[in-house]
Amino acid sequence: MDTLPLVNPYSAMAELSKLNSDLVSGIKKISTTKDADIQIGTTEKEEVFKQDKVSLYHYKPLAEQQTVTTPVIVVYGLIGRYTMADLQEDRSLVRNMLNAGIDMYVVDWGSPSRADRWLTLDDYINGYLHDCIEHIKAEQGVDKVNILGICEGGVFSICYSALYPDNVKNLMTSITPVDFHGDQRDDCLSHGYINLWTRNLDPADIDLMVEAYGNMPGELMGMVFQLMTPMKSLTKYNLDLINIAQDEKKLMNFLRMEKWLADRPDHPGAAAKQWFKDLYQDNKLIKNELEIGDQTIHLTDVTMPVLNVFALNDHIIPPQCSMALKDYVGTKDYTDLPLPGGHVGVFVSGKSQGILGKGIVDWLTERDA
Repeated sequence: MDTLPLVNPYSAMAELSKLNSDLVSGIKKISTTKDADIQIGTTEKEEVFKQDKVSLYHYKPLAEQQTVTTPVIVVYGLIGRYTMADLQEDRSLVRNMLNAGIDMYVVDWGSPSRADRWLTLDDYINGYLHDCIEHIKAEQGVDKVNILGICEGGVFSICYSALYPDNVKNLMTSITPVDFHGDQRDDCLSHGYINLWTRNLDPADIDLMVEAYGNMPGELMGMVFQLMTPMKSLTKYNLDLINIAQDEKKLMNFLRMEKWLADRPDHPGAAAKQWFKDLYQDNKLIKNELEIGDQTIHLTDVTMPVLNVFALNDHIIPPQCSMALKDYVGTKDYTDLPLPGGHVGVFVSGKSQGILGKGIVDWLTERDA
């Protein structure tokens, strides 16, 4: 009969003592850390245009010389904040591109309230985004801009580029869904939880949910994201936090991410209905059936060069949902940039940061003539 190995009681007591010490020290560090100590999106910028709750910011240059003549506008989605691209100084796509001599703007959609519940995708694409781009063109004296669309903002950018191809020199999309049913492909290894969740909703339930709240509550989407990784969500505030509490840099990185996750704005009601029903449920974008205002989006009208960035282990936007873009756009100058990691990891992991900024800058530089 096998015997159990003997446990050294002194070693076990020493480990328990260290755990208790780490726990006490970690609690002390966390309790003395104030919200003001946790800064995100700190790259210097100034507001140059405002309409309703939407602001356009122009980043201050960090390089001595501008390397790309056409400015870039960053377009994030309504689910989340653009600060993901500038979460911390040493892992900031914005800073990396500014340091490489790129002139950059960013759209801040603000914090929609119940008063904004009637805003549609048309209002955001033909309205706010178009006006921001027209402002940049006038301010810079250029005929075109470069667009970098992220997540839902990537869909906005694709639609805008199809509607206004003469205004867009180069289109860059990142972690952007295009084929909203791409997770059903046989070769899809990622989960696509939002795809599954949304397709299992009755369209009438989406209408009732939006009508009850006015908008799609940010807290609801936050809960959906937490349910994607239930064990991680359960352990990150105890086991994970204890493990990193002794390392101030790791602790601050953790708290910056948590601050970004907690700041999730409501999604305007009418636009949320279109987002979930027309796209996630009916997959109208690749069918050339998506109507924005009185116009139908045809992806073949996207004729400018396209760079498509996606995460190989993305369980929110499976790579197959993003990779489909190349099968539908009208451009012959199309480039994929697959990156290791998950949805958020594209912007915060050290491995991806070494590829993402340089990859975008090199691609833009080659097409700047």
